[in-house]
Amino acid sequence: MKILLVSLYHPELVRGGAQQIAYELFEGLRQVEGVEPVLLAGADHTAPAMFKSGARITGFDGRPNEFLFLSQGYDHVWDKSPSVALAESFKEFLERLRPDVVHFHHFLNFGIDYLTLTRRVLPEAKIVFTAHEFLAICAASGHMRRLTDGSLCDRASAVRCHQCMPAFPPEHFFMREMWMKAHLAAVDVFTVPSRFMIPHYVRWGLDETKFVQVTNGMKADAVPIRAAAGGRRNRFGFFGQLVDVKGLHVLLQAVDLLRAQGFTDFTVEVNGDNIRFASPERRAGIEAFLAAEAARPADQRNVVCNGSYHHDQLRARMARVDWVVVPSIWWEIFCLVISEAWSFGRPVIAANAGGPAERVTDDGDGLLFELGDAGALAATMHRACTEDGLWDRLAQGITPPPSREEMVQGYMDVYRASVLAPV
Repeated sequence: MKILLVSLYHPELVRGGAQQIAYELFEGLRQVEGVEPVLLAGADHTAPAMFKSGARITGFDGRPNEFLFLSQGYDHVWDKSPSVALAESFKEFLERLRPDVVHFHHFLNFGIDYLTLTRRVLPEAKIVFTAHEFLAICAASGHMRRLTDGSLCDRASAVRCHQCMPAFPPEHFFMREMWMKAHLAAVDVFTVPSRFMIPHYVRWGLDETKFVQVTNGMKADAVPIRAAAGGRRNRFGFFGQLVDVKGLHVLLQAVDLLRAQGFTDFTVEVNGDNIRFASPERRAGIEAFLAAEAARPADQRNVVCNGSYHHDQLRARMARVDWVVVPSIWWEIFCLVISEAWSFGRPVIAANAGGPAERVTDDGDGLLFELGDAGALAATMHRACTEDGLWDRLAQGITPPPSREEMVQGYMDVYRASVLAPV
């Protein structure tokens, strides 16, 4: 069985959960007998050195079956590529490869219309689409978070979307929905990493019978880090992208609140990158806070910024903290950081919505707080630092996160069922 995995980015060029999962799946499928996986990962202006004159699809770093799709001029309004040459190259790539399954892990950098293009070129192939967020439904980056007041959005409509993005008339969103659904009709199976996503898509109008939940898994090579006996559990870690919806600003506000209350016996370590993708306002606020923190006397700093990290550095970063904080202000679909924290035996403090709320058992293997509420997070952090036995009890409640092998098996079940299904 030949399986083409289409990913929005290569994780070694742009970090992110969706592309990391696509690559984990690619590596896992290489271990399955009778399966040949091929990865086609998008690249854009963030990796200019990868672009060569006249090239559209190229190999990646000399690795077998790893390719880059050199996206240019992507239209984020209609989520399509305007380049006929790129579409021709993708068509030729499909014709040469002739995969049995084409598994899209996003349509960004390619285009939603590449689903129907794939169907036209390979009428017998099965198309699987994994939704890593709600971009098909929500034009506001797929976050389903209202730009009017920051509240979570549970449904889309022409008027509601216009309220969030008033530069576009309601009719635009009506046409956008038709455009998206027309191309999603080419999909044979939709997969989602978290169950809560399915009702959102079904309410929007997709067929519930086409949906399968396949949990995200990661290579099970981490060994829990033993924590020193006794002492305060007052070291918190943020891991991930420094963009608006990840909620780092909520965590920094909680730091200010704790200090204003006279509580300073704690440390927050910030680990991550991609701040270039944050909004100018949020980026300026985060950078100003971190600069002011760095200017404080060393013994008065509560926040340390460690910068970006690679996977092989994760163990050392996790060993420096007791708790991993997930302060996301959107639905946060699955949150791979939770799996990473659990694999090292670290309880999670997370916002009470979406994927984290589905995964974390409040007061069982972690703690939940009201989404977007810096005061609630500050109170939870204070409790984490001061309640005797809390950390030990929650750490003992952690179960191992889903493995890469479990994820691969889940997708192999989907592939086999779809390939064997009658046409």
